[in-house]
Amino acid sequence: MSEYAIKVDNVSKLYKLYDKPSDRFKEALGLSKGKKLYKEHYALSELSFNIKKGECVGIIGTNGAGKSTILKIITGVLNPTSGTVDIEGRISALLELGAGFNQEYTGIENIYLNGSMIGFTKSEIDAKLDDILKFADIGDFVHQPVKTYSSGMFVRLAFAVAINIDPEILIVDEALSVGDVFFQNKCYKKFEEFKEQGKTILFVSHDLGSIAKYCDRAVLLNKGRKMDEGKPSDMIDLYKKLLVNQVDDEGNELSAMSENLFDETSDINSLESTFGLDNSGNGLWRDSFEINPNVNPYGDGSAEIIDFAVIDEKGNFTTSLEKGKKFKIKSKVKFNKDLEDPIFTYTFKNIQGTAITGTNTMYEDVSTGGVKEGDIYVATFEQVMNLQGGEYLLSISCTGYSDGDFQAYNRLYDLLNITVISDKNTVGFYDMFSKTSIEKC
Repeated sequence: MSEYAIKVDNVSKLYKLYDKPSDRFKEALGLSKGKKLYKEHYALSELSFNIKKGECVGIIGTNGAGKSTILKIITGVLNPTSGTVDIEGRISALLELGAGFNQEYTGIENIYLNGSMIGFTKSEIDAKLDDILKFADIGDFVHQPVKTYSSGMFVRLAFAVAINIDPEILIVDEALSVGDVFFQNKCYKKFEEFKEQGKTILFVSHDLGSIAKYCDRAVLLNKGRKMDEGKPSDMIDLYKKLLVNQVDDEGNELSAMSENLFDETSDINSLESTFGLDNSGNGLWRDSFEINPNVNPYGDGSAEIIDFAVIDEKGNFTTSLEKGKKFKIKSKVKFNKDLEDPIFTYTFKNIQGTAITGTNTMYEDVSTGGVKEGDIYVATFEQVMNLQGGEYLLSISCTGYSDGDFQAYNRLYDLLNITVISDKNTVGFYDMFSKTSIEKC
């Protein structure tokens, strides 16, 4: 018995794109006279990856990267043009919810129809019926034709049917955000149950926080090819660079800003030279901080973050902050070209790589205005620390828009480790600081 639940080996999917419907018709009848009347488009090209039993693997990538195509091939909805896919275990797929539903049938009739399409017998569906109805929670509407359902009721029933079987492999394509917030919470709890039971999960989502939270590994696709695979946090950072054109199609860095400016072996003089500073002896704010040796810097170089600081309510430079106390984040940026209204940002992530909170000057409606080459600006963010006690990663950046397109001028991801000190934690990521009282009636 193999250790792998899913093996994708050198899979390609070719589509023929015709300029005119008549060209497709001519080729079908053999009337093309040896001429190729179509353009070739590879939705997938020589894609390979394996998923071990019990693993949760995420697939990320831009629109058109081939994410949904590979899921459809794995589930048998599509056939590959070349290559093979081996599956060991029964699959439940959450792809196009309700795709197999008959609009004229009632909800109950569609449960049996959809269940039989998945491969269940009537007796197996009978045993699951109560769980499906309880999860969908659409009441007596289950006895009405689904054509009378609201869109929310429709997806609730479709999700309930797909999730409430006992698969060995669960495949999810952007399906955990259906329905209202309460139903979404129920979906995520079910997803967590599958993880706890050691099910194999293949998960596609644009929600990078969910990829970071749930997945053991991530596969990054770009233009139908596998760019890379590895730790979710690493793949998410590479994906963000891809979005702002800081890596080529193979994942290679395109900008000089992508060099590790904070190499542990660098001395202060070389760092000052890198940041365009003199050696006046006045010191830098960041001299007081231990910088993450694996900080992830990149950008197009239009601006450079030349200094930064985290300051507690007593005015101390520190990475240890007390919950409930005020603190500041400072970011000093030198501009290397004229820019219009650049944006200063910061983000806190947990150690799993999930973005917890953050803001920027655009959100806060603080305009920088036009800046000139050589200008230096300092952005100061002052706030109260409401995060729970624990360890976090702070990222800062300077970004903006040029001719309507978003640009990353300089980003320093996972720059500092911030420790939040707390003598009282509550549920979740942050504290609501509730004023709580109890009275005897």
